[in-house]
Amino acid sequence: MSSAIRNPYLMFLGDAADQLAAKTAAGVAHWRPDWCLGQLRLPGCQADLGLPDMTLEAGREAGCKTLIVGVANRGGRFSTAWTNTFHSALELGYDIASGLHNRLTSIPGLAEKAEQEGRRLIDVRHPTQEFVVGNGVKRSGKRLLPVGTDCSVGKMYTALALEQEMRSRGMNVSFRATGQTGIFIAGDGVSVDAVVADFISGAVEWLTPSNDPDHWDLVEGQGSLFHASFAGVTTGLIHGAQPDALVLCHEPTRRHMRGLPNFPLPDLALCMERNLQTAQLTNPDCRFIGLSINTQALESSAARKLLNDLERQFKLPAVDPVRQGVGALVDALG
Repeated sequence: MSSAIRNPYLMFLGDAADQLAAKTAAGVAHWRPDWCLGQLRLPGCQADLGLPDMTLEAGREAGCKTLIVGVANRGGRFSTAWTNTFHSALELGYDIASGLHNRLTSIPGLAEKAEQEGRRLIDVRHPTQEFVVGNGVKRSGKRLLPVGTDCSVGKMYTALALEQEMRSRGMNVSFRATGQTGIFIAGDGVSVDAVVADFISGAVEWLTPSNDPDHWDLVEGQGSLFHASFAGVTTGLIHGAQPDALVLCHEPTRRHMRGLPNFPLPDLALCMERNLQTAQLTNPDCRFIGLSINTQALESSAARKLLNDLERQFKLPAVDPVRQGVGALVDALG
């Protein structure tokens, strides 16, 4: 992203078939409720964020500046049923931002309409910023990166929960988004999975520049070093973030890597060792400060036992950020 997404948002749910199809919008509404003033649903929509239903006109009257395409259909493509809404939004003064794989500019006539109306089409999966290769030079400020045993184990949630807790303590902190949902939540960022491989670490260096000595960048994690499909983007992200602190994220009931049934989840100690080795290439002082465990599928007693066992094993705080919060992780930053 070369410029920030303007808020407040009107969340576009289109004709989403179910709640899962609107998970991007749901994440934004959860973490930035003050930015999400309403939702726009087309006939047949089966998703609901619990926000006021608004027309485009009502959204503009309420102050909405960007229409967020917070829904994904099969294949991540724009539905022809959405086209008229997008054209009308531009005419009413909205920017439009999307996290789908297809570009907004692929919709017939939309780019021309945006230019005519002086509005922006923002495809957050496709960075417009040009990056240089990473150099590993030490930067001022502090950085924390959640890493995972697998994909989709709570890395973004952990970073955002830490941001919320640290802000409540008056700490100097920023959430740095590296994926499409995170970018909508932060208002800007870089979708690192769309960056050419040689430039991933440089992109993350650009995203987390030198800062005040007491400032913490909380960098959204991606993928896993142990995932055969996505380890490459994880490696570049770790090197570029140059983290001072790591948090291991894990979902304990998962039996294999997501989408890879022939790959079991890694041993936690080995996972921590490999992530630390990778991080210490660009920051020899990097350390783990705790574990963030998604215990949603466990009964409360089993979850508490697991967390206690992990704390004894690793001599670090282990929390479920939903059940216990992340205060113990912030305490561990020192």
